[in-house]
Formats: sequence, structure tokens, C-alpha cells
Amino acid sequence: MSNAAIADHQITLRHLEQLMAQLLDGVILIDTTGVILSANDAALGMHGARTIEDLGRTAEEYAQRFALRTRENRPMRHREYPLFRLLAGESFPDLIVEVAPAGDDEVRWVHQVRDVVTNVDGGEADFLALVISDVSERFDAEARFAAMFNANPAPAIVVRLSDQRIVQVNPGFEALTGFAPEQLVGKSLFGLDLLDGLTEPVAVRRQIEDGAVVTQSEADLLIADGSRRLVLFAGQPIDVTDEDALLLTFADLEPRRQAERALSASEHHLQAVFEMAPVAMMVTREVDHRISSVNAAFRELTEHGSAAAIGRTTDDLQLWTQAEHRAALERRLAEHSSVRNDDAVLQSANGAPIDCLVSAETISMDGAACVLWVFHNVTERKQTERELAAAIEEVMKDTNWLSHSILDKLATLRRPETQAPTAALSSREREILEFICDDLDDNAIAERLALSRNTVRNHVARLYAKIGVNRRSGAVVWGRERGIGKAG
Repeated sequence: MSNAAIADHQITLRHLEQLMAQLLDGVILIDTTGVILSANDAALGMHGARTIEDLGRTAEEYAQRFALRTRENRPMRHREYPLFRLLAGESFPDLIVEVAPAGDDEVRWVHQVRDVVTNVDGGEADFLALVISDVSERFDAEARFAAMFNANPAPAIVVRLSDQRIVQVNPGFEALTGFAPEQLVGKSLFGLDLLDGLTEPVAVRRQIEDGAVVTQSEADLLIADGSRRLVLFAGQPIDVTDEDALLLTFADLEPRRQAERALSASEHHLQAVFEMAPVAMMVTREVDHRISSVNAAFRELTEHGSAAAIGRTTDDLQLWTQAEHRAALERRLAEHSSVRNDDAVLQSANGAPIDCLVSAETISMDGAACVLWVFHNVTERKQTERELAAAIEEVMKDTNWLSHSILDKLATLRRPETQAPTAALSSREREILEFICDDLDDNAIAERLALSRNTVRNHVARLYAKIGVNRRSGAVVWGRERGIGKAG
């Protein structure tokens, strides 16, 4: 090379160094023999070096000072180093390499490098340049995202925005769908028809294609065996990958759907049992006591059809002959959650009284607190009992000819609807009642109690008034019904 050529070469190199000094990217200049001619401060800093000597005077020395790895963390052979590929005439736009000082196993920097060839006269290359961008922070973010993505138990995939192809699949998604990563990665999200059953498919597809936030939506997700599972999914744009992408996360709703189906089937079966039950039943809402359901037996018993009953209260239907009795039952129900076999009198739609045994239980229907009412019709039985009691009463108007055993059996059979409690009697009145039930007359009772006959008669008169009888035989039956006297 002539002196003039050398001078031009030095001028050109000086100009290049001046230009390199202004760049944020690192630049390493080498000649075609592999000698490192220059490196700007950015390039030195990206290697933790202060001078070119720290970097290495030649490509060989550089390779001795620094260990390079591929993005997959595979150690590079020297001939794969960007400087050697540059000398070999290879082009490598945007190559990613991991860099560490020789002997250090921990990666210190991540470089994105590209080649530049310069010449002055358009002939052979005068200088070879390695342009370096430090992308360590970006790759640290990617590494953190990858760790989080793979550790996250929520199923998730990453979709590339440019073509809506799947680029990453986490273990949670593999477990949910049964797909292996190779069955999904590189495949089109829409080509696979992963998402079906969307309420607004066009809007969701537009959000994904535009890289916008995908609002929470339910969908039927394709499973490896060809079936589908109900999921809730949402999408969020991310910038921690090489290309713009969308993170789609999924929540498995299939157990909920199956539970809802099972519940629906169970409720259907219960509704069938409810409707077919031979005992009258109704369901009221606890919050406002309005009727939500009645069965066929209830409609037949009360003559209130479903249309007339549902949505109304029992007071609206005038179902109870005594509203205070209904209110008392509701208070007991609120306190104890159930009522069993309580005597009540209902009223049918045409005003006829209905004797019932009422039971009730608090239940939950469709997540709402309700009360199930059961009415067992005992009208005929009550009527029979009343008729029997009347017959017995008629027979007992004169019991002189009846034996004690027959009298006791009649007392056992007779069950008046309203009976005065024994607690209403004074101790003296009860004592006298016991003597009456033991067949003692007034004189004998007066002698036993050391009272005058008139005093005994006064006690007997008050006793008759309290228990609702007007003759001695009635008092005997009343007492023996309650275990007083010889039968007790």
C-alpha cells in the first residue's frame, strides 16, 4: 500500500472513529486479517472493558477473553463467533449472543449483533464492523416472564400478533387440554379452531388481531381428544418477547358447568317428585313469603291453581283461617328451621275448612332461602273423631250401667278437639276430681277431706265449669282421658 493510500486509510479510520464515538450502539472495527482496529466506548462497556487491550487486539485474543453462547445457552465454537463469521464473509443480521468473561459460567451480557462491511473505493473491503446492541435488560425481562409463565398454574399461551400463531404454551395449558407443545407451537390460533362458542366471535377475533386487551369471555376450548371444555379467558398485550404478542390466560369452568348440569338434573327430578307427591306441598320465598311453587296435590286440596297462587302470599289467598297461627308458625320456623305436624285449619278457594297437619322446613332453591310447606289433609279423620266423640258423649250421659273397664276404654277413645289442661285446676279441685274418678260421691269426699258437703259441692261446681262438663260422668271421662283416677 502506497504512502498516500495509507494516509487515506488512516483518515478514513479516524473519521469512522469520530462517527463511532457518537453512537449509542457498540462498534468493533477489524481489518481483513482479524486485527481489532478500534472499538467505541459503548462496545467496551458492553464487555466490561476499559481499553482495546482488555477487549483483545485480535479476533483470536477476543475469543480467549470472552465465552459466547447461543440464545439457547449452547456454548459457541470459535468459528461461530460473530468476529470470525465476519472475517469469513458471512452476513448475520440481528444475531443474539450471550456473553461472559472466559471462565465465568454466568452470562453477563446479551448482545444483538449485525455485520457491516465498508470499503473506500468500491473494491475489496477496507474495514469490517461488528455493530452491537445491549439487549440484556430485555432478555432479563424475557427470562423473568418465561419463569413466571411456566410456573403459573393458570393455563396460558402466547400468540404472535403478526400472524396469530402460538409461540409459547405453559404446562398449565398442556395439563388442561392434553396437547403437547409441538402440537400447538407455530400453529394458527384460529386455524386450530381452539376457541368456539364465543358470544361475540367477530369482536373477540378483532381484539386479538389488533393486539388489544381481550375482555373476559367464555368459550368452549378444544381438547386434544376432540372434546371441548368451558373456559373463561382474557388477553393482554405483552412486549417481553422478540415480537409483539398477546398473552391469553384461561380459567377452567367445566367443573362448574358439570355441577350446574347435575344440579339442573337434580332439580328436575326433585320437581317431578314434588309435583307427583300425594301430599299437598308449596314453596314460599323466605324474604317475602310469596309462593314460588305448588304441586298437584296442593291445587286439588285448596282448589287454587298455579296461576292464582304463584307470586302471591297465603294471606292474599286467605289460605289460613287464622293469620296469627300462620305468623306463629313462621316465627317458630325462623327460630328452629323446621316445624313438624302442627294442627291447623286451612280454607279452600270456595271457603271450605280443611283440617291439616302442617310441617315446614327451610331449604335453598336457586341460591335463595325458601320454605317447603307440607299439608297432610286430616279432615276426614277429624270428622270421624268428632262423630265418635259425639256418640260417646251421648252414651255417657248415663254411665250407671257401664263397668269401669268399659268406661276407661270409652275415655281412651274419646278425643275432643279442645281440652282444658289439668294445670288450670287448683290442687283441691284436682284432689276432688281424683275422688270422683274413683267413684266416690259427695258425702264420701266430704268425709275424706273433712269438709262440709256444701263445700264439696261448690268445689265440684267450679270443677265442672273449668273442664266444660255438666255431669259426673263427663268429669269421670275427662279425668280418665288424662290419667286421673283408677285408670291412671
